[in-house]
Amino acid sequence: MIPIVCLCFCQTGGLFPTGSHEYEVFRFALAQHQDVPKLVPQVDMVDTGSSFAMTYAFCSQFSKGVYAIMGLYDRRTVNMLMSFCGSLHVCFVTPSFPVQTNNQFVLQLRPQLQEPLMALLEHFYWIKFVYMYSSDSGLSVLQRILDTAAEHSWQVTSVNLDTLTEAAFIKLLTDLDYKKDFQIIIDCELERLNSILNLVKHSLIHINLKNYHYILANLGFMDLNMTEFQKLGPNVTGFQLMNRSDPAVEKINQDWLDFDSKDLKLFDLKNKKNYTGALTYDGVSVMATAFQNLRRQRIDISRRGNAGECLANPPAPWGQGIDIQRALQQVRLEGLTGWVQFDERGHRTNYTLNVMELTHVGPRKIGYWNERRGYVNTAVYKPVVEEFHGLQNRTYVVTTILEAPYMMLRKNHEQFEGNERYEGYCAELAAEIAKHVGFVYRLELVGDGKYGARDSETKLWNGMVGELVYGKADVAVAPLTITLVREQVIDFTKPFMSLGISIMIKKPTKSKPGVFSFLDPLAYEIWMCIVFAYIGVSVVLFLVSRFSPYEWQDKETPEYTNDFGIFNSLWFSLGAFMQQGCDISPRSLSGRIVGGVWWFFTLIIISSYTANLAAFLTVERMVSPIESAEDLAKQTEIAYGTLDGGSTKEFFRRSKIAVFEKMWSYMRSADPTVFVKNTNEGVIRVRKSKGKYAYLLESSMNEYIEQRKPCDTMKVGGNLDSKGYGVATPKGSPLRIPVNLAVLKLNEQAVLDKLKNKWWYDKGECGHKDSGRKDKTSALSLSNVAGVFYILIGGLGLAMLVALVEFCYKSRIESRRMKVSPELIDAAMMSTRGGGGGASGLGGENGRLVAHDFPKAGGQGLPCMSKASGLGLSSTGM
Repeated sequence: MIPIVCLCFCQTGGLFPTGSHEYEVFRFALAQHQDVPKLVPQVDMVDTGSSFAMTYAFCSQFSKGVYAIMGLYDRRTVNMLMSFCGSLHVCFVTPSFPVQTNNQFVLQLRPQLQEPLMALLEHFYWIKFVYMYSSDSGLSVLQRILDTAAEHSWQVTSVNLDTLTEAAFIKLLTDLDYKKDFQIIIDCELERLNSILNLVKHSLIHINLKNYHYILANLGFMDLNMTEFQKLGPNVTGFQLMNRSDPAVEKINQDWLDFDSKDLKLFDLKNKKNYTGALTYDGVSVMATAFQNLRRQRIDISRRGNAGECLANPPAPWGQGIDIQRALQQVRLEGLTGWVQFDERGHRTNYTLNVMELTHVGPRKIGYWNERRGYVNTAVYKPVVEEFHGLQNRTYVVTTILEAPYMMLRKNHEQFEGNERYEGYCAELAAEIAKHVGFVYRLELVGDGKYGARDSETKLWNGMVGELVYGKADVAVAPLTITLVREQVIDFTKPFMSLGISIMIKKPTKSKPGVFSFLDPLAYEIWMCIVFAYIGVSVVLFLVSRFSPYEWQDKETPEYTNDFGIFNSLWFSLGAFMQQGCDISPRSLSGRIVGGVWWFFTLIIISSYTANLAAFLTVERMVSPIESAEDLAKQTEIAYGTLDGGSTKEFFRRSKIAVFEKMWSYMRSADPTVFVKNTNEGVIRVRKSKGKYAYLLESSMNEYIEQRKPCDTMKVGGNLDSKGYGVATPKGSPLRIPVNLAVLKLNEQAVLDKLKNKWWYDKGECGHKDSGRKDKTSALSLSNVAGVFYILIGGLGLAMLVALVEFCYKSRIESRRMKVSPELIDAAMMSTRGGGGGASGLGGENGRLVAHDFPKAGGQGLPCMSKASGLGLSSTGM
């Protein structure tokens, strides 16, 4: 609610609710003007945006017999007020924004800015700029700018701030930055202007504020809260109406601070009046002066009887209104806002505006503007060549980030102050650089805990890069990757460490060899194929030996024998496979072909098996499911992600390689998100995910974490790219060249290598990086070859069991043949003699062709390695 304050000669007072700043200044001004004893205020609180409320308040004051009205208006009610004032001849004195009108009953205390702004644009030679305005005060200025732009071929982009939300405004500024529209005019009221500056300050809207030039089309440059904003180093120019250094202004300000009222307890009176309050004070002075002049001239302006109806048709104007208007218009005085004078249209004239600019120490005057001389530049600029001369009376701010082992807090850091609270690779690097360059520095952690990236939508820089861009820090000593987009806004030294993106996974559980691990060199399918091949070769050898006449031979007996029965064929194949040989060999060409190809086959298989056996028995392998980026890209079971807001994420976002594009598509759409806020969160996620999450990070950090307990992470595959860490400074900083030379010197002196070995491996908790490499092969343990012993023991047991079965079977056959009961001694004697075949056709292993029908009693033994009984092929059996 904004007050409308009415001045009248009332015998009684009215209501005085507290209201806006202008109303409080009005009460203060009345207290200062006690020379008008009958000047009594009548106050109504209204909504200036409501036509009904303003109409009711105006008519109410008019019916009460007011002489003049002081108040504020809105663009939605200004035309209505002017209509009433012109029809009823009631003067309306206002500190609101000026409007283009010829209504002489509306006295506008605020000077117009069209001409001063045009003069400033010509002084700065602006031909392309953006004009941001509010609908209340900026439409008339916009029209003047567009008219001038048409004459001078200016390129003007106009933006109505009233139509933008906060998010839309941020997006607008980032779009302007993308287009490099660095010259901007902002025309709005103090409250809105302060909110815009706060938005810039907190959101870090611009890439580099030093590239921008703002002109604030407002009369209260020194009323703005720019204490924090000026630290960002912007180029800002504006206008100042009230001269705060004037002794008269300082006295009024002191009286304002001393002014006490119970009704003002909600207001902070320790703040100085802004320029709208000063305009209000000058408005009271104008009215007081006008009424004093009327009284001295003895002009009767009393309102007796019925004051008239506001909404009468036709309206009845107040007869003395012309006298009041003429008295107000003729006032000339030196007020808080300079020389106060009105022209015949009620506009402020013969005023002077100071032109201000924002420096690193605060606002300063650079010129002034008035109607007679236009813009006059009074600033004396001394060219400043900023050079670095070693030790200076200044402490430089070095921004960094907590990231082990680069920058860490000491365990008892509470007991230290300043830089001593930190330790790590970058802490010592910063100390070495400062020692070589010769400057004093202070380590400060980055506020948002990020390295620095530019948002793809808002174009905002965050992290350490943002602090350098916006002037919050002088140097960045951290694991900050040198990239193209960063190099465009800050300067980097030569890399102090080279690295690349790598893959971190949870270390798989070591798979120790089992008792049958000697079978691992060949796959299960190969072993099965070997078994079938062995059986197949034996059967083929048996068949070709049966059909080939060259395998049958006469051994001075009436019988023809063949050495390759089924058991001898199996035995021959087994002996060849075991590379032990056999006493028999094929005689026929077909049999020798079978034997030759089988020997060649066994040669290759045994050689391959022997070559792989040593590695499989002596190495405890860790079977990793991921070995490269391609493995990650072609599977979905294991999630993978990067740091949110770092160069690694930018690498995948901008990559045109098919594998990395596929990985970025997955990471961008993964739910839940695979991005982490910091490296520690990523490592914890790897360790707790049971092998279902892989983290993509710089190889140097990956190697460091691999050396930290619980030693359960590992780096797999090679680096995905090649890049480096660099020390960063703002663009054009005098520290850039000295710091770069210091880094090169430290590299040549091998200081950087010593620092890395110190913080990576000397302080490692999982052994040195080469400790896992063994110079000689470790001895095999029992578990490596236990299966061989099991097979040996099993074979011996099986042989004893088969011998027992053969013993019992042979004893039974002999007992039947001799028609006697089997006895242990006889059977033993027969067993030792190797007695053999009988009349039933069970003869020796070798097949026979018998010349007569009578069976032989003695069986013929096996020709190789050992004697074995078996089923032969007799003339009657086969």
